[in-house]
Amino acid sequence: MTAAFTVIRDDTPASALPAGAVVAMGNFDGVHLGHRAVIAAALEMGRSHGRPALALTFEPHPRRYFSPNTPQFRLTDETAKLRLLAGTGLAGAVVMTFDKTRAQTSAQDFIHHDLIERLGVSGIAVGYDFHFGKGRVGSPSLLVSEAPRLGIEVDVQPHIDIEERPVSSSAIRMALAEGQIADATAMLGAPWFINGEVIHGEKRGRDLGYPTANIRLDQSCGLKHGIYAVRIGRGKSRIDGVASFGRRPTFDDGAPLLEVFLFDFRGDLYGEQLDVAFIGFIREELKFSSAEALVRRMDEDSATARAQLAAAPEAFPKLGEIG
Repeated sequence: MTAAFTVIRDDTPASALPAGAVVAMGNFDGVHLGHRAVIAAALEMGRSHGRPALALTFEPHPRRYFSPNTPQFRLTDETAKLRLLAGTGLAGAVVMTFDKTRAQTSAQDFIHHDLIERLGVSGIAVGYDFHFGKGRVGSPSLLVSEAPRLGIEVDVQPHIDIEERPVSSSAIRMALAEGQIADATAMLGAPWFINGEVIHGEKRGRDLGYPTANIRLDQSCGLKHGIYAVRIGRGKSRIDGVASFGRRPTFDDGAPLLEVFLFDFRGDLYGEQLDVAFIGFIREELKFSSAEALVRRMDEDSATARAQLAAAPEAFPKLGEIG
């Protein structure tokens, strides 16, 4: 039986901290291929040290602290990020609160107080571009220079490129904003997904023969409005479907809403939490002259979605349980 993925927070007592752990350090928004290289390095270091390997990350995202009034399209909220990290083989995650105190902590104090004195780390894996501490003075090179004196190992991972394009969270956000699902999936190493509660809608889909599970996404979500082939996670089961994300211009042009039609499914989903993985982009959101024209296009969209999903039968993010 796999050990539970443990989450360590600021108020976790010292007695509950694993001694001599190795940490993969970063913000890990999306847990993309670059992040996974850092995690793999930490896992290998942990095996060589005979120590557990943990992620070390920050919540809320530092961008939210420094720019509180600027919408931030996060690829993964805290829970989604932890579930993805739990699926990598890490033993747990250290989630540090990013607040005024953290923002004003010097890089040296962070290394000595947080990493060495509190966590007692034996090794650190970071990406080439990770910075920390007040004024972002802390860098991979600083960790490397301090490592011999501190008696720890430091591994710095280079950038990951796909077709000569660097993998980054910002590049994935841009791909999603353009409906480039295949590009986003390639950089993530798995489909991008959201989790949300099914809410009541206008029930127009039911009248059209396409009853949908409606999920309200975060207002900052930058996903392109359009029609997508999706795979839904409902507990351990997977259900294929087609989804519309947008403002429903044929009807009300209202607030953005994700409307998911599950193929070959009947049942009441209200109040349930669903994972929705985006497998393929089908088309942009359109305004139709009539409900009949919309239904004809929905029939075509469903056929396209089934074909895209059949071509990717195993596509779904690997998610772990949070202890």
